[in-house]
Amino acid sequence: MENLSKEIIWLIIDEYGTDEVLRKISDPYWFQALGCVLGYDWHSSGLTTVVTGVLKRVLSNDNYGIKVAGGKGKASLKTQLEIDRIGEDFNLSSPSIDRLKYASRICAKVDNTAIQAGYPLYHHAFFLTEKGDWSVIQQGMNIQDRTARRYHWLSEDLDSFIVEPHKAIVGDVKRPSVLNMTAKEAEENRNTCVDLVKGNPNNLVSSIRRISSPSTLDLWTQDQVKIASVEGFLMPRNLNWETFKRLYEFQPKNYEELLSFRGVGPSVVRALALISELVYGKQASWKDPVKYSFAFGGKDGVPRPIDKKEMDKAIEILRNALEQAKIGQKDKVQALKRLQRFVTTG
Repeated sequence: MENLSKEIIWLIIDEYGTDEVLRKISDPYWFQALGCVLGYDWHSSGLTTVVTGVLKRVLSNDNYGIKVAGGKGKASLKTQLEIDRIGEDFNLSSPSIDRLKYASRICAKVDNTAIQAGYPLYHHAFFLTEKGDWSVIQQGMNIQDRTARRYHWLSEDLDSFIVEPHKAIVGDVKRPSVLNMTAKEAEENRNTCVDLVKGNPNNLVSSIRRISSPSTLDLWTQDQVKIASVEGFLMPRNLNWETFKRLYEFQPKNYEELLSFRGVGPSVVRALALISELVYGKQASWKDPVKYSFAFGGKDGVPRPIDKKEMDKAIEILRNALEQAKIGQKDKVQALKRLQRFVTTG
């Protein structure tokens, strides 16, 4: 796997530069197809951790102008330190390194907190180049049904960390009720959340406690059964009231500052979103933002029909890369056979 990925990545860099590597790994089709060429099960979410782990080892050994920080489990906790080290190796300025570390943190915060689909992150890989460009591939696991969800980010053309910032969100299951504070239609809700924490914290706490009482819901809906049965409208039971007081002292300028504030987790985000919607009528988004399956679709049409056009495009890119790569003939033949099996499976 390392020999194959080394030559494929080097070929891309030699032909197009490191930016193209970031673009390709942020494309869920290409990334999944790469895993197939390297010999991993294309239906498995484990492809994410294996492929990023292989790329991290490969890119750390040679001067490609691109390296990887973080990884699975405990390795993800070392991301910030590794970005520091890699930034120094690339002779990046201190402000540039700080921006990269912030990008890593806010990407994780968005997918753990601003999007609440039941997939806490356990994997975070941060790809960065010597020019300071970056891409993130991170993944969460639902402990109830053991399904996974992968998030792709790319710094190129990224206008906002908050408003629909992803290149792709990949998963097996589309959930019926997901709080998505990154949706464009949630803009007024986000603004109201900021206004709420900048006001008197005692009033905010009082509003949260009132809404936590089932009888109080009568004030905002005539369909009590429906609102009580929708998981999205359940107020969190445990909230750290001190967080609201510290937010009031901090006075965040926008939703990104609110979200990135230490102590603001899923419960705080959910409580503020509910207050904004139920009290002030500013709608949050409860639509699941997942858009892709872990591959190109299923043979049985689940979670969606196979997109042969996209599959062919990814296959052609990888086939050309393999044919031009400077690897042994035996490895090349085996990789092409794996790619052929992948094509036949589709």
